[in-house]
Amino acid sequence: MNFLAHIFLSGENDKLKLGNFMADSIRGNTYKKYPKEIKKGILLHRAIDSFTDTHPIYRQSKHRLHEKYGHYSGVIMDIFYDHYLAKNWSNYSCEKLEDYAERFYEFAKENHHLLTDRIKGMLPYMIARNWLVSYSNLAGLEMILFQMDHKTKNRVAMHEAMVELAQFDKQFEQEFFVFFAELQLFCREKISQLQ
Repeated sequence: MNFLAHIFLSGENDKLKLGNFMADSIRGNTYKKYPKEIKKGILLHRAIDSFTDTHPIYRQSKHRLHEKYGHYSGVIMDIFYDHYLAKNWSNYSCEKLEDYAERFYEFAKENHHLLTDRIKGMLPYMIARNWLVSYSNLAGLEMILFQMDHKTKNRVAMHEAMVELAQFDKQFEQEFFVFFAELQLFCREKISQLQ
């Protein structure tokens, strides 16, 4: 799961969303220094990652990419699953994706002091290119994959995975629907436990 799914799976708690959003830039036990709701978001993020990485449906999706993209097949699949969430957003939320994204960006800017340095550096680009909404269309998705290529010093040409997306689109999307329903249930239970 990438940024959009992590934020969405946090429910309505904005600080939980923020912690979940920036959790990848927080190592080990350093999360303990953050306010309570941010900490919960970080722990939720880690639980989502563990659930996802071991789930047979997600692994089946990722397997189609593994031969060509190796270790980065997971990164690509996370982005693809965010694409299916954004593309089918009205199945999951009554709020327009554009409005949802704007509210999150505003909250992140208002709480800039809580963000890690890495996220502070990334956020202006994320907002300028509207990543959360960009997941919904193929041009935006390809732009995000190009940015990932740049970030990883072009170790593999992730943007070329648009070919596999077209080739396996129906399978990926159906797998996403089944997987995401299970993940939503898992997250609701996990949030209750964290309370």
